[in-house]
Amino acid sequence: MLKKIIIGVAILATSLVAEVQQVWATPEFTHKNIKIIDIRTPAEWKETGIVEHSYTIMFFDERGNFNLKNFLTRLNKIVKKDEPFALICRVGSRTGMVSKFLSEKLGYKVINLKGGITKMIKEGYKTVPYKQ
Repeated sequence: MLKKIIIGVAILATSLVAEVQQVWATPEFTHKNIKIIDIRTPAEWKETGIVEHSYTIMFFDERGNFNLKNFLTRLNKIVKKDEPFALICRVGSRTGMVSKFLSEKLGYKVINLKGGITKMIKEGYKTVPYKQ
């Protein structure tokens, strides 16, 4: 019984430490050695372009639906669970929700890029064209 309590406390302590890092999306952030995952839709990637060297993995489709298993399968091919990585979307709303879920429920080390690609473009960042 004591062993179960200790394991339970350890799991709870781990989940309490899991916190999303909130960072403003800036052109300078792209110079860090941190992988950026763009969770927007293909139509959005085509419209604005993407951050150079970022990875495109759609989370929500145009109707707001998502396939968590598919997303995690693709994500896990790019990052390790204990490796910090950043999520970006148009303005930071979707990444706010997704990064909180990935961090608090699944234990990933997520950085939410607040303001999204829109903020970066306003600050002069030049995106690269999205290629399928």
